Amino acid sequence: MTTIQLVTEISAPIDTCFDFSRDIDIHQLSTEKTNERAIAGRTSGLCELGATVTWEAKHFGIKQHLTVQITKLDKPYFFEDRMLKGAFKSMRHEHHFEEKNGKTIMRDQFEYEVPFGILGQVFDKIILKRYMTRFLLIRNKVLKSIAEKRK
Repeated sequence: MTTIQLVTEISAPIDTCFDFSRDIDIHQLSTEKTNERAIAGRTSGLCELGATVTWEAKHFGIKQHLTVQITKLDKPYFFEDRMLKGAFKSMRHEHHFEEKNGKTIMRDQFEYEVPFGILGQVFDKIILKRYMTRFLLIRNKVLKSIAEKRK
């Protein structure tokens, strides 16, 4: 199991950050490089508890599909999405939010397992973990920028 933990400080209210983090349209803005788009389930607006989204994107030159479900939600402090179907063996993304000194602290805990045994583990250590960390950092940078402009 690989874990990526990120902390992003955002000068915007917690409700704004929480909602923007669940917003499919904002997510698609943040993933322009991979042309990620929602193609099934919830395809725009805010994801709520139980919602599923199927994403289509191109990663490593290969078109891929990832279906996730919002499995836990405690507005505006926490939500979790889990992979139902996709390229990972398993995937879970926890999104934590707290207000501190007039700012929102957003914490991501992204956990995944790779398929293909030792080959998958080598690929993860050499390429995938760094790729996924950059992917999440870009997402958070876009979310932060939009939230701070709209506060």
